[in-house]
Amino acid sequence: MSLADFERGTHSPGHSTFHLERIARLLDRLGNPHLDIPTVHVAGTKGKGSTAAIITSILSEAGYKTGLYTSPSLHTVTERVRVGMEPIDKQDFANLVDEMWPEVEWVETHGDQGPLMYFEFLTALAFLHFKQIGADFQVIEVGLGGRLDATNVVQPEVSVITSISIDHTAILGDTLALIAAEKAGIVKPGVPVVVAPQQLEAMETIRQIAVERGSAIVEVENSLSWQPRNTDLNGQTFEVQSLADRYEISTPLIGAHQQENTATAIATVETLMDKGYKLSKRDILDGLKKVRWPGRFQVLRPTGVKVIVDGAHNPYSMERLVETLGKHVEFDHAVVVFGAVSGHSVIGMFEELAVLAPTVIAAQSRHPKAAPVEKILEAAQVAGVDAVMEHDGVGVAVRRALAIATSGDLVLGTGSLSVVAEIIEEMEGVTPELYQDLKGVQRNDGQQRQR
Repeated sequence: MSLADFERGTHSPGHSTFHLERIARLLDRLGNPHLDIPTVHVAGTKGKGSTAAIITSILSEAGYKTGLYTSPSLHTVTERVRVGMEPIDKQDFANLVDEMWPEVEWVETHGDQGPLMYFEFLTALAFLHFKQIGADFQVIEVGLGGRLDATNVVQPEVSVITSISIDHTAILGDTLALIAAEKAGIVKPGVPVVVAPQQLEAMETIRQIAVERGSAIVEVENSLSWQPRNTDLNGQTFEVQSLADRYEISTPLIGAHQQENTATAIATVETLMDKGYKLSKRDILDGLKKVRWPGRFQVLRPTGVKVIVDGAHNPYSMERLVETLGKHVEFDHAVVVFGAVSGHSVIGMFEELAVLAPTVIAAQSRHPKAAPVEKILEAAQVAGVDAVMEHDGVGVAVRRALAIATSGDLVLGTGSLSVVAEIIEEMEGVTPELYQDLKGVQRNDGQQRQR
């Protein structure tokens, strides 16, 4: 936890700060475990975590011991490193830290790039864990961007790019073409790439990079189609038609965007099948039925005062959330517990939420980059949304929302995954994983500070 963490630190570096030299040096000291396991590498702006989870669930159903590496976590750092859907055992995690730390110190003293970053360390830890347990596959989600992300040291069997939208502009660029170029940095020469539906500007950039690198491209929008059937708060059913087969899907993941993510995952699995990996239609159907991905349109209370949380954190994802609510959830009035991370488009998110005519309770999560409630209130006012401030944190805010709401209303928690995590903790009695930093300040994995 002493390592620099730009994911949650109170400032972000310039793009030139990101590179692969440090993690490559560490992995070399560890025997390059990342190169020994067949890999699916997943980048994108939206849906990459869900898509990675679906692929992992399908591979696990097929009998493959599958490592899954994602970020961020909701409640504990061990959620980032999983086998199947099960987080790494805490003792195993601790043992890996002990094993790796001498090499971490070696990299700092023998290189000219400075000490490792927190994300680089966790990425290497995941690779080493998957190697030590004898994983048959590893599904690796990109942290930020793609080209210079610490995960981009793998040599995958297939690369995946989910939906791209404007996000992290200070680091990745302020146009879809620039952002798409960074995401497509995971495309490797001769390795097929599966691409979810994209806006034209992003797709043209990805196509150009795939051609330059001799990578076959599977465009999900042109190769597959999907048709919704039924949805309730327990999940949804829909049909997916690929070039190879037709699938009648049943999954607990809700929303039209999850149909898109499912189609992308199926295209990925079929690409692996084309490469000779043993996977069946039944593996796909059962994997989708059993997949779980908390914090993404998660229903915490389905009746009375309904409670739903979703980690939407930009205008695009908020639009999808509002769309899903409008199609599949009946409610009289929405009471929204909202908190955001500074730097995200809060006004843009409120402009999408305004469709619901909600009552908003602005709250500040424990995340060190969390926007102050005063800033959230200002953004709500600009967007014409009614809002009040709660200065005592997310837990108090959700209790206040439940007190305001009446039967038939909806309490919605959104704006960032950190807010979602704290609402789940409040509603389900989950104890967050807390630490003491060197100054005695209490924090958890959602509160790591630049040190």
